[in-house]
Amino acid sequence: MLGPHVVGHRVVVRRVLRGETGPTGGPAMTDVLGVCVRWGDGVCVVQPEDRPAVEIAIADIVSGKPVPPRPSARLRVTPQDAQRRALALWPDLETAPLGDWLLRHSPTSSARRANSVLAMEPSGIPEDYEQVVAFYAGRTGRPIAAVLPGSAEDDLFRRHGWGAESGDADTLFQVTGVARARRAVRASCRDRPPVAYDEAGDLVTARIGDRASGVAAYADDWVGFRSIDVDPAYRRQGLALAVMDALLEWGAERGATTAYLQVLGDNAPAIALYEGLGFETHHAYRYLAPER
Repeated sequence: MLGPHVVGHRVVVRRVLRGETGPTGGPAMTDVLGVCVRWGDGVCVVQPEDRPAVEIAIADIVSGKPVPPRPSARLRVTPQDAQRRALALWPDLETAPLGDWLLRHSPTSSARRANSVLAMEPSGIPEDYEQVVAFYAGRTGRPIAAVLPGSAEDDLFRRHGWGAESGDADTLFQVTGVARARRAVRASCRDRPPVAYDEAGDLVTARIGDRASGVAAYADDWVGFRSIDVDPAYRRQGLALAVMDALLEWGAERGATTAYLQVLGDNAPAIALYEGLGFETHHAYRYLAPER
């Protein structure tokens, strides 16, 4: 499974450590994980991610195989942390920690993302459920929880009689690299109409006349998007791509390297648009609420 064909690929290689004895009295062995950068002249060179390259005599290799690429750093961020970065899209958001959960409320928006408890990992608080109910009783009157499907938190709220907050499909939290998305959007949107920007700190609204608009927010080298909207009379003219182009450019100018957005899992046209820009699903989540 190893040979010159694995150069440029991530591999794991088990090799003998000559002159050393293993725990059972036989030859000592060790594994090296990294990208194979050379194979030839009796030598295999593997470049680990976090240390200098390792030169291995091919005669010392016991076994090895190609392995899948390591997920990008942005995909290794936990769902809870990814969601916390997205708080920037709601500048007037009121938040309160509940252990590792986060209570969210917006006095100006009715959006679920701004008026639900973010519960995508254990809270660490014994009476977490009761405190969620009390928090929203004095604000929205109906508590909502954002949870990962099939998680312990999903089960917790369902045990209290909660169900799907609406008939919507689960929401997909999608990410990509800003540079990758800009390359893709520029390939499809060469002649961008004039764009007007309305900035408020690290939040911006981009408008193409009264035909299309979208909102972006920057925080911690991530730029996120919401409310990408095109007047029905002007759809299928590339205006959504033009808005994304303008917002990606705005985020890149601030140093953003990761782009994110959220889309309902059954919105096939939007998912196809975003996948064409390199977005992939980081995680899916759903909203639960008490039965009415």
